[in-house]
Amino acid sequence: MNVRPVLSDAPWLRSGPAARVLALLNGDGEEARVIGGAVRNVLLELPIGDVDIATTALPDEVIRRAKAAGIKSVPTGIDHGTVTLVLDGHPFEITTLREDVETFGRKAKVAFGRDWVRDAQRRDFTINGLSISADGVVHDHVGGLDDIAARRVRFIGDPDQRIAEDYLRILRFFRIHASYGAGEPDRAGYLACIRGRGGLSTLSAERVRMEMLKLMVAHGALASVTAMGEGGLLLAVLGGVTFHGPFAAMIAAERALGLDADAVRRLGALAVAVTEDARRLAQRLRLSKAETKRLDSMGHRWWRLSGMDEATARRRLYRLGEPRFHDRMMLAWARAGRVADPARWREAIALPQRWRAPVFPLKAADFIARGFAQGPALGHLLTLAEDAWLAADFPLDPPALSAIADQTAARFTRDQRL
Repeated sequence: MNVRPVLSDAPWLRSGPAARVLALLNGDGEEARVIGGAVRNVLLELPIGDVDIATTALPDEVIRRAKAAGIKSVPTGIDHGTVTLVLDGHPFEITTLREDVETFGRKAKVAFGRDWVRDAQRRDFTINGLSISADGVVHDHVGGLDDIAARRVRFIGDPDQRIAEDYLRILRFFRIHASYGAGEPDRAGYLACIRGRGGLSTLSAERVRMEMLKLMVAHGALASVTAMGEGGLLLAVLGGVTFHGPFAAMIAAERALGLDADAVRRLGALAVAVTEDARRLAQRLRLSKAETKRLDSMGHRWWRLSGMDEATARRRLYRLGEPRFHDRMMLAWARAGRVADPARWREAIALPQRWRAPVFPLKAADFIARGFAQGPALGHLLTLAEDAWLAADFPLDPPALSAIADQTAARFTRDQRL
């Protein structure tokens, strides 16, 4: 075992809600440590999110101590040894140490234990198998400290066995590498993922969606997605052709514009060429309605946005609205390839910042005043008038609007006669 003291880089161990939980669970023959992602991020000098804690205490003892201290407890996964404690609005997942009795996928039979080594050995990656005790000491039972130093994502033990226990670990391997790794993926892990890719079909769409959307926005997404494609894993997940050039171009465009990484926008660049692609992805990943609508809009004739003049761009912005215009323009830029002029695309995408589409000013009353009765015809008239107004470049002065209304009414009457 390797240990290393944590100094001033974890002040939350000395005071605050996490320190109070550790103090509550330590003592009287029991021990508690911070585990998982919080430990990894502290050592990598990255922000930490949730703080998860492992303990030798059984769930009933965790609940008893919490109740005695006036702390709210929620049995969020008590069958698996997990109780959530809530302090000052912060949730802490407390899980009793476990060890595998039988392993058969995600439904492995486990038993509660008191052995920190065996608990660490059943986790996924070495950098996630570290723990920190309340005295600030890092406990390493799986070689995680060396892998933290090398920024290497490596399965604990036999990669094939770890994957067979839960095939989602294939996607987690690439996502964790994209977020925390450096260089090429660990070769032993990569080859095991390729060997195990058939198991991806057994995963629920919801679990795959969660991992894929997280992967899309990771700092090293391009290298990990490329490796997945080369290993035949993307086809197994997404079920269609993927476009690595546009994916890389989308990431570059976001960075050039100073935009935050956007998972749906990047997924569109990677896997959507036409609207049918968006519908396939929505089904395979069980995307939300909002995510599906965004991808569907991105895939709808995005090529028409390339090379537009200013007047045409205004009409597109008016029709699409700013969010959909922006998404579709970003996809068109990403797919423009080497012929793309970055300055020109920046200017086109910035149209909503320099021009705001006016509200269509003609109303049903304008046509009622011209002798038309209430009814379905009015809707058709307004559609024709709006098209003419757009073609005239959005005039707002009364004479121009009156002329558009007169011409539309005359055209409608003529069409009705024909």
